Amino acid sequence: MYLCTQIKVNYIKFMAKELDFLTKRSEDYSRWYNELVVKADLAEQSDVRGCMVIKPYGYAIWEKMQRLLDDRFKETGVQNAYFPLLIPKSFLSREAEHVEGFAKECAVVTHYRLKTNDTHDGVVVDPAARLEEELIIRPTSETIIWNTFKNWIHSYRDLPLVVNQWCNVMRWEMRTRLFLRTSEFLWQEGHTAHATREEAEERAKMMLKVYADFAEQVMAVPVVQGVKSETERFAGALDTYTIEAMMQDGKALQSGTSHFLGQNFGRAFDVQFLNKENQAEYAWATSWGVSTRLMGALIMTHSDDNGLVLPPRLAPTQVVIIPIGGKPEQVAAVDAAVAPIMEQLKQMGISVKYDNADNRRPGFKFADYELKGVPVRLVLGARDLENGTVEVMRRDTLEKETRPLEGIAEYVRQLLDDIQQNIYQKAKTYRDAHIYECDNYDEFKARVKDGGFFLCHWDGTAETEAKIKEDTQATIRCVPFGFEQTPGVDMVSGKPSVARVLIARSY
Repeated sequence: MYLCTQIKVNYIKFMAKELDFLTKRSEDYSRWYNELVVKADLAEQSDVRGCMVIKPYGYAIWEKMQRLLDDRFKETGVQNAYFPLLIPKSFLSREAEHVEGFAKECAVVTHYRLKTNDTHDGVVVDPAARLEEELIIRPTSETIIWNTFKNWIHSYRDLPLVVNQWCNVMRWEMRTRLFLRTSEFLWQEGHTAHATREEAEERAKMMLKVYADFAEQVMAVPVVQGVKSETERFAGALDTYTIEAMMQDGKALQSGTSHFLGQNFGRAFDVQFLNKENQAEYAWATSWGVSTRLMGALIMTHSDDNGLVLPPRLAPTQVVIIPIGGKPEQVAAVDAAVAPIMEQLKQMGISVKYDNADNRRPGFKFADYELKGVPVRLVLGARDLENGTVEVMRRDTLEKETRPLEGIAEYVRQLLDDIQQNIYQKAKTYRDAHIYECDNYDEFKARVKDGGFFLCHWDGTAETEAKIKEDTQATIRCVPFGFEQTPGVDMVSGKPSVARVLIARSY
């Protein structure tokens, strides 16, 4: 009994010290996020400006996202491919809106060789090795892919063409934050070509639903689906559909987009096909993507002052078992008792870790696994074996209980499902409580700085949209689906409303 009591005392002291090291959300949300990403071993800043190193634990979460998203894509007929990292500068110029949208973010390759500097240490660019045509490090791949599609598409029989690639992109960001906005990031980008406008629009909307389902069912992140205003559309798109998530500070995070591109890229790259009437038409296009920004959404939606809170469906380790030490024969008895429990959990498809390493005290282990968001922790010692019990802690609520060892695997399986649902419901309750209808501009300006999603009437003009952004730093996130649209008056201009839109400050 004394040993268990002393372990708890040491644990409390350790956690107090550890939590002082992690800024509380209520004190500085931005700093809390930055510290948590590093402390939880997810990622760190690189020596390359604006780029990050994703550490093994962070990458394990991203790998799960990739795998589960990829399965969903393939269920809709998507095939994976890969396209070049470098894009000829002339390709980007063919679609006017596209080049205008990305020009300021492009990283450009101008030379292909270095040479030894005779007067200084190191090497310099060889002026004689200047590229005949400069190359852009891909900010997105519509141009290189549609230049390729030109060779693949000739007849309506070649359509639809539905491909996706998992890759990295480069967008030269001035202000960066790990996962949320970095110059280089990982993502997937889907690109499709269709014979009709209707097929392309249906695909763009379909992929938005795939993203929304993944966010809610796997990430436990509730999202609002909608369509972007013309000002906020993807460069070169006729329509951009979006999922918007609310973070715990009330700000919006655009978490996935799907674009209906019309025939813009088909015309720009002369991608024509013969239809069933043997007439030439330009192909209709979509593109859609999510990135490692989803990692930021995951952290900021669920985590707390103790560290990460991971939904079980994305946690690299779903259950950790920690033994409480004792005499060698007691340790051996605990090891023997844990082995069948681990086997049962693995057979259920649950990832489990038995941390019986003797180089870290139990209190340190408790704090570390809480920081990393492991959903369920089991603690077992000699006294527990005598009583046929085990201590169970769930990370989402930090609640502990003593359970019988018999049947513990099945109990944990059910508990993981409960945690997944509880995490989602908690986030949804918070989100729903911070969605407001607002028709008064003075009231809106006073309240929006404190966060939340505001449903406001809008006259449809870019001028009104720009004024809202200038006055409040908030933007029109989307015309939301799932909310009733009723006639009204724009709160800024006093003109008739074309829609009630969702406005928020955002990341």
